Amino acid sequence: GGSGRTADRGHVVRGVGYGVAIKNLMYSEGFDDYSTARCQLNDGVATLKFAAAEVGQGFVMLAQQIARSILGVDEVMLDTIDTQIGSSGSTSASRQTWMSGGAVDAACRKVREQLLEAVAERHGLPALQLAIEGTDVVDTIGSLRVPVADASAGLRLDETVEYRHRATEDLDENGQGNCHVAFAFVAHRAVVDVDPELGLVKVVQIATAQDVGRALNPLSVAGQIEGGIAQGLGLAVMEEIIVTDGMVRNASFTDYLLPTTLDAPTVVFSLIEEPDPQAPLGAKGVGEPPCISVTPAIAAAIRDATGRDIGRVPVRPQDICLS
Repeated sequence: GGSGRTADRGHVVRGVGYGVAIKNLMYSEGFDDYSTARCQLNDGVATLKFAAAEVGQGFVMLAQQIARSILGVDEVMLDTIDTQIGSSGSTSASRQTWMSGGAVDAACRKVREQLLEAVAERHGLPALQLAIEGTDVVDTIGSLRVPVADASAGLRLDETVEYRHRATEDLDENGQGNCHVAFAFVAHRAVVDVDPELGLVKVVQIATAQDVGRALNPLSVAGQIEGGIAQGLGLAVMEEIIVTDGMVRNASFTDYLLPTTLDAPTVVFSLIEEPDPQAPLGAKGVGEPPCISVTPAIAAAIRDATGRDIGRVPVRPQDICLS
């Protein structure tokens, strides 16, 4: 690893490698997966409650974004998680945006339906004639326009939804079957500089194109992609547990190397947006796919630079200069 200058440039050779990957999304093979979310609307303030674990992927921000877009409110509060709310499942399998996002979306839509029915009754209009436009409730064929904050004054609207994706199946005896909910696709090109005498590698650039469904929050999507690339870089040239006689030799972060911002390469990415028709918001999980193909792309780039058939990761200095 390392991003600094490693040696005289005359000794450094450049290589380019490619990797492509396909990643299944959500749990598979008949697993009954679901997520629960609650939405309340009181006096123009929406409150969300769900048990999804926020581990840096940005779902908390996304949930608030969903509520604002559906309910037309500015203020969205997050209630404290406790055992009174149902499960949201694990933050894994690239599932929270699809599953918990779907639950939040459905709960907010039900609350919106309640709100429009209340406004319709108050003004003697058909509920189907009303919609939320920006931050107002409007009559789509008339002149009524009421701010959501005023329309919801004195109301206590509350909905809890348990969202499930479509059913999947077990594989048959031939390993065939409709066992996955959806797939994501990604490709990477890695550019590396290698000092073959010292065995040092600098990952100069990663270019990627990734199928993200619909990018609900492009900045968050970019962060997930860059984070996944950093993880794949660690696997490619740094991270390895060394065990000797049953003892872990690098049990601390002093000896177990992890990528830092100094190791992060320039990332050039293209988002392939084709909303999945089965996803409640059209979006796919984006954090895991980069980890799959960026590692072999970097390894292939090192092989291209050195001409050596290196068949392991992480690629160590001795794999380059002593092979």
